Amino acid sequence: MSLVVPTMAEMMAKGESPDILFWVGCAGSFDDRAKKITKAIVKILNECKVNFAVLGAEESCTGDPAKRAGNEFTFQMQAMMNIQVLDGYEVKKIVTACPHCMNTLKNEYPELGGNYEVIHHTQLIQELINQGKLTLKDGGTFKGKKITFHDPCYLGRANNIFEAPRDLIEKLDSELVEMKRCKTNGLCCGAGGAQMFKEAEKGDKEIFVERTEEALETKAEIIATGCPFCNTMMTDGVKNFEKESSVEVLDVAELIAQAADL
Repeated sequence: MSLVVPTMAEMMAKGESPDILFWVGCAGSFDDRAKKITKAIVKILNECKVNFAVLGAEESCTGDPAKRAGNEFTFQMQAMMNIQVLDGYEVKKIVTACPHCMNTLKNEYPELGGNYEVIHHTQLIQELINQGKLTLKDGGTFKGKKITFHDPCYLGRANNIFEAPRDLIEKLDSELVEMKRCKTNGLCCGAGGAQMFKEAEKGDKEIFVERTEEALETKAEIIATGCPFCNTMMTDGVKNFEKESSVEVLDVAELIAQAADL
């Protein structure tokens, strides 16, 4: 199945406007592992005939890493450029697979004049299933498998989105097992606050190692995530414990795309 990904520029040239803008984000655009999450989301959007578009080359970093690292000036420059592009296309609703992008677009762009409805991909997929637009195959790939969900900080504690990803995991006929620190008490994977892009400070244990230990304690066969940064950190953690053959790290969108046989 070939993926159909229209750009905003192409749609505008035809005099059309999409219902939703898919904000891919830097990870989803450039990181080889995260590109698979992007593809899974596009497969779902195509299958459900969602009228969407991407910015393509006109999309730039939201400025989240710069802001978290303390460079407010760079953040504002990046944000203003993006707001200009989004407003130029009269974008109203945005979906993204990156909670960092989501949080920045939703909560930090309004004070700079950028006002949009911003949702996480797990919320959109939940809507599509609830509306009957997406059906999961019976006797699915994940029937009876133990899956634990790692709450991304910017999805969970920062934006109170805890149920959508869990609701999707439960639709897989799998067994959702919680880590001892989850939901409002979740532990960061170690990549937030621009830590993704630098070496760890001195200490006796890396955060991703601690978090992966908690995930492995659940005896889950799959660690599900809803953030490309978390995916990288948990994957590194699984490799650290040499468990790659028995534990998979997958984004919720990848689980759903597989279960829907896309």
